[in-house]
This record gives sequence, structure tokens and C-alpha cells, in this order.
Amino acid sequence: MSSQDSRPQIPTDMKAFNEKLIQEFRANNGKLTGPMAGARQPLLLTTTGGRSGSPRTVVLGFRMDGDRYLVIASNNGNDAPPQWYRNLERDPAAMVEVGPDKFQVRARLAEAEERRRLAPKIDYLERQQALTKREIPIVILERV
Repeated sequence: MSSQDSRPQIPTDMKAFNEKLIQEFRANNGKLTGPMAGARQPLLLTTTGGRSGSPRTVVLGFRMDGDRYLVIASNNGNDAPPQWYRNLERDPAAMVEVGPDKFQVRARLAEAEERRRLAPKIDYLERQQALTKREIPIVILERV
């Protein structure tokens, strides 16, 4: 089996899929219906576009570490990080929406020792890491 075969099933139009999820999430106070009903709650992360300066919102899975939100910059196992990660490198200030809550966060990369401690909390990290040679960053989102 090639690494392409083991990648998660991705909709053919990911942008349209995410836009629909974002609309549904916001319309239903963070609850999803249809095929996503009952799935683990996602978070919405809004960053500032590096070139455009416009808000860019993505749907991400997350895990908690105390009151901090942990996300991974996997880009579905691609060799390049996702654009939202590049946006946070330029400007670590962002907005998070979880359920009905919306709040400002500051993002930072988990340092090597911290990464070793946090990695086991993210049950899907190992699967994603197996798809790429680059080390997938763990991003910590802390309320401000």
C-alpha cells in the first residue's frame, strides 16, 4: 500500500466542504449534523492571511492540555505545512471557536521536550506523521 492509499479520505472540493462545515458550526452553536453528527467536536481557527491580511477560517481537530488547545499542522500528511500554520508563523494572534464559545488565542509551537509530553495526547498524530517525512508541528493555542 502506498502512502497515497493510506491518506484520510478527502473531499474533492475541500474548500467547499470546509465552508459548509463552518456555516453549519456557526449556525448551530458549534454542533454539527448529518454525516458529521456525533463526531468529535472540531474547533474553528481564524488566522490573518499572510498575503491578503484577510481573516481565514479552517476546521481543525483538537485535543486539550489543561486549558490549552492542541492542534497539529499535518495538512493531511502532505510534505508542506498547511497555510493556516504559515499564517500563524507570521502572526500568532488568532481567534478560536469551540461550541458556542469564541475567544482570542496566541499560538506557539511545542518545544522538543514539551512535544514529547504532548504527542501521546493527540491520538491521530502518529497516523498523520506516518504519511510524511517532515515533523508535523504541534501547535499550542493559549487563551489571551
